Amino acid sequence: MPERIAWITGASSGIGAALALELADHGWHVAVSARRSDALAELCARRPEQLVAYALDVTDAAACEDVAGRIAADMGPIGLAVFNAGIGASFDIRHFDAADVNRRMSVNYGGTVNGIGAILPAMQARSAGRIAMTASVAGYRGLPGAAPYAASKAAMISLAESLHLDLAGSGVDVSVICPGYVTTPLTADNKHPMPFVISAEAAARRIRQGLEAGRFEIAFPRRLVWLLKTFQRLPYAAYFPIVRRVTGA
Repeated sequence: MPERIAWITGASSGIGAALALELADHGWHVAVSARRSDALAELCARRPEQLVAYALDVTDAAACEDVAGRIAADMGPIGLAVFNAGIGASFDIRHFDAADVNRRMSVNYGGTVNGIGAILPAMQARSAGRIAMTASVAGYRGLPGAAPYAASKAAMISLAESLHLDLAGSGVDVSVICPGYVTTPLTADNKHPMPFVISAEAAARRIRQGLEAGRFEIAFPRRLVWLLKTFQRLPYAAYFPIVRRVTGA
């Protein structure tokens, strides 16, 4: 990745904020976006020479295009775009709300699509750049208590796989980031056990290393990834009873 200009959405807290600091500490200049301007300002104050805030609602496609254009004009061509905005891990089937489910999809998946639409033409014109999207190991297979979140992350994994194939040889690379449990505001209210949980800083370090190594899939921690990928291979007749037993669902 010759350009060291990055754009991270969902950067006001959690993995996004930690990754912005991690990249800044390794020579990147980073544009950070989120809806919360105050949180972005606090983040940028920690690395004022390298972090620049651009407030954004990722569900607004026109706003994504505007911000991408301003970043390129202010900072230079975007060499790395990390679409990380995400909401809503927990879910209670007893209170199914279609509007809420659609809202989560519009942020997690739709926000990624809007971001890609904003930066892909310029990357294709330069034949250079990397698109990364933060999915989750929850996207590997359906899980109890996570229907909207898991569905949005599964969609992102599929999108990344397809784009990787479509963009092969174009100079534009694609990465999909699949974290397990990470200590962030998104997981703070989880009542269930979080096996192999790691800090946002540890997650950011693994993501940065994976991106700079040019990996397509950046998934961690290994033990949880191995377990869930094993589940992927099981037929439904085995998968459903095992997951019910493991999770108590």
